[in-house]
Amino acid sequence: MLASIFDRPGGPEVLRVAELPVPVPGPGQVLVRVLAAGIQPADTAIRGGWTPPGAAVELPAVPGNEFAGVVERLGEGTTGWTAGDEVLGFQLLGGHAQYIAVDADRLVAKPAAMPWTAAGSLSASGQTAHVALTELEVGRGDVLLVHGAAGGVGTVAVQLARAWGATVIGTASERNHGYLRELGAIPVAYGPGLADRVRALAPTGVDAAFDAAGRGALEASVELVADRTRIGTIVDYETAERLGLRGLRGLRTAARLAELVRLWEAGGLRLETAATFPLSRAAEAHRLVEDGHVRGKAVITPWSAD
Repeated sequence: MLASIFDRPGGPEVLRVAELPVPVPGPGQVLVRVLAAGIQPADTAIRGGWTPPGAAVELPAVPGNEFAGVVERLGEGTTGWTAGDEVLGFQLLGGHAQYIAVDADRLVAKPAAMPWTAAGSLSASGQTAHVALTELEVGRGDVLLVHGAAGGVGTVAVQLARAWGATVIGTASERNHGYLRELGAIPVAYGPGLADRVRALAPTGVDAAFDAAGRGALEASVELVADRTRIGTIVDYETAERLGLRGLRGLRTAARLAELVRLWEAGGLRLETAATFPLSRAAEAHRLVEDGHVRGKAVITPWSAD
């Protein structure tokens, strides 16, 4: 099979396409033919040398922590799936390849109507947003500020918060303000003076803030949210520690992913694909994600032509 790999940490240029053996699913595992796999900031960070807490990254490594595809075969003793089933799922590494072997309990069924690009890019962004809003106890009547609201995680966070009864103010570049209005958020431009602009939009105050962008978002948040336990980030952990705020991390589960799939089926979750890339253009895709202004997600399609 073909895969996007890196032999050493570094910039996007360290990525290359390599031919690797098709993985063999072990007991309790499933072999999936990958048709779409999203790219997260976590993927670019791992490529750059970061190791997630409690994990191990052995080189050479295949990035990609979310995917969708078709079940090819089952490992010994595996139940619950059949060859030909369409699925979406998650794993720390390995998604940016034509095949992946994954634990069966990290998969959920893909709705027939869900586009492959949406299915392949839901798990990481969707579960990250779900964990963050749960940890911040976002619910009915809250005013939530989402930094980086037009990105992959922000897109889901806005819609989840709205579904849970919150009013959402979202930061984004001017070109994405119409998009945020379509998602149900009140858009605001980021940059100097952000706190004053948010106060004008929320005269009764802001109850919680979720940072999916960095770039000074936490400093602005502490001016707006009285309860620091309700300010959290998924990107700027150093500043969070310095200011006594929350670095948000949580366990991904099939149950959490299935809840997000049900929300999509009910029409309550729009998933935006910024661009798709073959494996040979993975470096270009990583650069797009690292630029930090992607609307929705960049997606690798491992079987597409150059």
